[in-house]
Amino acid sequence: MKNNIKIGEFILRYRKEFGITQGEFGKLLGVSAFAVSKWEREICYPDIFLLADISDILDISIDEMLGK
Repeated sequence: MKNNIKIGEFILRYRKEFGITQGEFGKLLGVSAFAVSKWEREICYPDIFLLADISDILDISIDEMLGK
């Protein structure tokens, strides 16, 4: 059984719920708005070392973000 990770969907949905722009979100994480855009479009994934910070900012668990 294949488990499709949809981190980008969570980032996009929760970022918008908090009213944070891609640029603002990127600054909080030390990455560019372009990187955030690529995550949200599922072109690539955030570095594993950023997952804890992303989950803190968006107030969701890492497990929830990974679809567990």
